[in-house]
Amino acid sequence: MPYPDDCPNASHNAMKTSSIHHEPLLSVGVLTSPRIAFSLSEAFLIQGSSQRLPAGRYTASPAADGQVLVSPADKDPQTAQPLTLPDAAVLEPSGQGCFWLEQVRIGLQFHWERLQRQQFEGSLCLRHDGQGQLIAVNLIGLEAYLYSVIASEMNAASPEELLKAHAIISRSWLLAQLRENGSQTEAPKAGAAYPMEMVNAQGEKEHIRWYERDAHRLFDVCADDHCQRYQGMAHSDTPQVRAALQATRGQVLSYGDDICDARFYKCCGGMTVSFENCWAPEPHPYLRPVRDLPQGAAREEDYSDEEAARDFILGNPPAFCHTTDKRILSLVLNDYDQETQHFYRWTQRYEAQQLSEIFRQRSGIDLGRILALQPIERGCSGRIVRLRVVGEKQRIIIGKELEIRKFLSNTHLYSSAFVVDTEGRRPSDRAPEVFILHGAGWGHGVGLCQIGAAVMSSQGYNHRQILSHYYPDTVITQLY
Repeated sequence: MPYPDDCPNASHNAMKTSSIHHEPLLSVGVLTSPRIAFSLSEAFLIQGSSQRLPAGRYTASPAADGQVLVSPADKDPQTAQPLTLPDAAVLEPSGQGCFWLEQVRIGLQFHWERLQRQQFEGSLCLRHDGQGQLIAVNLIGLEAYLYSVIASEMNAASPEELLKAHAIISRSWLLAQLRENGSQTEAPKAGAAYPMEMVNAQGEKEHIRWYERDAHRLFDVCADDHCQRYQGMAHSDTPQVRAALQATRGQVLSYGDDICDARFYKCCGGMTVSFENCWAPEPHPYLRPVRDLPQGAAREEDYSDEEAARDFILGNPPAFCHTTDKRILSLVLNDYDQETQHFYRWTQRYEAQQLSEIFRQRSGIDLGRILALQPIERGCSGRIVRLRVVGEKQRIIIGKELEIRKFLSNTHLYSSAFVVDTEGRRPSDRAPEVFILHGAGWGHGVGLCQIGAAVMSSQGYNHRQILSHYYPDTVITQLY
C-alpha cells in the first residue's frame, strides 16, 4: 500500500458499512516530546528523496525553521552533522525492518503510568506539533495495527474467542471514527473536549464536560488509553493473536448500515452504561445498559435512584465480571494492570483537607474545604453523571463521568459509580473530617466489559455470544 506524502489523518465521522472495501492505512501518534530517541533495525528510506538513514540509533529534534534535525546518537554531538528533514518526513523500511522508540509514556495520568521502550513495524513519520515539540507517528495498515492493539489491551495468550471478540470491536471502534472518504479536506471538530459552563435555574454553577478522540488533529489515533492501547509489536506474535486476526479479518460490528462505535473498558461492576451518560447526548441503541448476567438470569434494573445505587454498590451482587480468579484475570489484565487488586468493588478514603486540595489542583477551582459530595444525576448502572461538590467558599456541579473521576483523584477514580459516606465532624461546624467513596467497576462502563468477556470465554461462550451480550441487536459484517 503506498504511503502519502504527509502523515495522514483520517476523519471523525462514523462510516457506513458500504463505504469500506479494503484495508485502510492508519497514522498512530505514539510519542510527543522535544527530543525523540529512535533506532532503526535496517536502512530506512526518506520518502520523496534519494537519501536513507542507515541502521542505528538517532535523536530527532525540532528546528526553528519548521524542519526536523536528525542526529546519530552513537557519534560525538559536537562533530556529528545532523540531517535536516522537512516537517512530516516519512522514513520507510527498505525491507522488512522495524524501528524502536525510547521513553514512550503509557497510562498517561492513570495510576499505572510509566515509560516503555517499544518496537514498531511500518513507517515512522516525524512532525511538529505546533508547540515546539515533535510527534513520532507510526504509519501502518489496520490489520497490523490490530495485532498490537488486542495484545496491548488483553493478554496475547488469551483464548482465541476472547481475542476474536476484541479484534472485531477494536476494528469497529476505529473505523467508526474515520471519515467516510478518508480525505483531509474537512477540518476536525475543535477541541479535545466538550465543556458546558452555565448557571442553572437554582443559581448554581455547572461544569459539564466530556472527552472525544477528535483532539487528534495530526494523526488518526493515539497509542494510549485515550483511544486504544497500542504498545508496539514485541508481545503480540502468539498463535492465538494470529488465529484471531486471520479469522476476523475485515469484520466489524454493525447496527443497521452503520459501523458500531464499539467502546470497551476493564470492568462494568455488574451493569453497563448508556453512551449518553459519558459522552454526547446522542443515544446509541446498541450502547445501552446491560446487566452483566447470563441470558435469562438478567432482568431490567435501574440504579439511578440514590437508594437503589447504594443497595447495588454495597450489595456486591453476582455478575460475569465479579471474579477474583487470577487465571481469568491474567487473560485480560497485563502485568501493570494486575497491580490493581480491587475493581469490581473498591473503597477510596480521603481526609477532607486532602480531598479539597486534590479537587483544587485537578480542577483549578478553589471551593475551600469540601463539605459534601452530593450525586444529583445517575445513570441506570449507578454511575454518577452530575455531582454537586459543596465547599466552604462556593459550590459547583461537575460532570460527566470522566471529569468526576479526574477531579476526585490524583490520577483517576476507577469509575464514577460510587456512594459517599463520611466520618468525624469538626466541633466548630460539624463538617466531615473524612470522605469514604464506596465504588463499583473500572472504567467508563460503555460497551464491552473486558473482565466480564474473559469470564464468558472461560465458561465456553464464543465471540459472537460475547458481542451479542454487550452490544444488543448488532451483527457482524464483513467489510473486506
